[in-house]
Amino acid sequence: MSMAGNLRKVTGLGRVGGLRRVARLARRRPKVDLSHPARSPLGSSVVNCVTYQDGVRVPGDGDLVDIVERVRKSGDGFVWLGLHEPTDREFAGLAELFDLHPLAVEDAVEAHQRPKLERYGETLFAVFKTVCYVEHEQLTATSEVVDTGEIMVFVGQDFVVTVRHGRHGSLGPLREELESDPQQLAKGPAAVLHAIADHVVDDYLTVTDSVQADIDQVETDVFAENGARVDPGRIYQMKRELLELKRAVAPLGRPIEDLATKPIRVVAPEIQAYFRDVFDHLMRAKEQIAAFDELLNSILQAHLAQVTVAQNEDMRKITAWAAVIAVPTMVCGVYGMNFDHMPELHWRFGYPLVIGVISVACLALYRGFRRNGWL
Repeated sequence: MSMAGNLRKVTGLGRVGGLRRVARLARRRPKVDLSHPARSPLGSSVVNCVTYQDGVRVPGDGDLVDIVERVRKSGDGFVWLGLHEPTDREFAGLAELFDLHPLAVEDAVEAHQRPKLERYGETLFAVFKTVCYVEHEQLTATSEVVDTGEIMVFVGQDFVVTVRHGRHGSLGPLREELESDPQQLAKGPAAVLHAIADHVVDDYLTVTDSVQADIDQVETDVFAENGARVDPGRIYQMKRELLELKRAVAPLGRPIEDLATKPIRVVAPEIQAYFRDVFDHLMRAKEQIAAFDELLNSILQAHLAQVTVAQNEDMRKITAWAAVIAVPTMVCGVYGMNFDHMPELHWRFGYPLVIGVISVACLALYRGFRRNGWL
């Protein structure tokens, strides 16, 4: 019988006894590949289900319940079940089979959780925020830069259940990478938890490198010749996207530190050393994000200062031209008062003289303003 055939029914029942009946009914189902990066060909939330013994993948034929019981009786190996955006109904049977806490199950189904690590008896429940850089030709005030998702991980002595939410963060490549290193995979479910944490944190570093390229481009544009004309919405958009990235990275520090330092039954001391390396990488990503935030604040302040300077430049030019225009306005205003007795009013050379005086005065003012940088 194919394990894939009965998984669809397992995720839809609330009692272990019902799981066995469904498994018997599903024996005639053909084998299907559950390694699809999003949802399985069965149409359920199951992505993959694999049993490992001594770090080696075991053929998956058989009843899921029987496989779990065999693993528990032998005390060797574990089951790794992967889900993608399951519903309450789909998760109910699995929650009872693996004795998962209702609060953790609710968090795994509802998603939108803060990164955290919780212990429920012999089971660890970890929440990771996944991030993905969104490619774009040009950064605008509405560009999406960072897309986030979630991975929830239930870790017990003989099982790992991963629940993924979002359009990215497939664990298929990670599974293949782990299977190529049986020695590491033989360390049990904690090795899978470490691999997921390491994978998520490495994505943080990759995304921060890509975000840095966008910030560098914004900085170059702001300090260019026409930097005052840069749309400030681009800077605010980068700050919003950086905040989204910060919400994924910053809260994960305490959970990773606990996994690296505190005694946890399902995490062997030899695995904790690997978590310390993950913690170092996480701190690096966290420091980069903090530096980017400060840099964007500086860029924004510099841009606002440039706008202020540009406005002052415009006001000085307007003031200078107003002063130049004031000379002919004043002279023409005086000679437009229509008095009978005014100097040079009936003189033949009066008009050319007035035009000449106006021209010389305006030229002198223009050169003076030009020399002082007002025009």
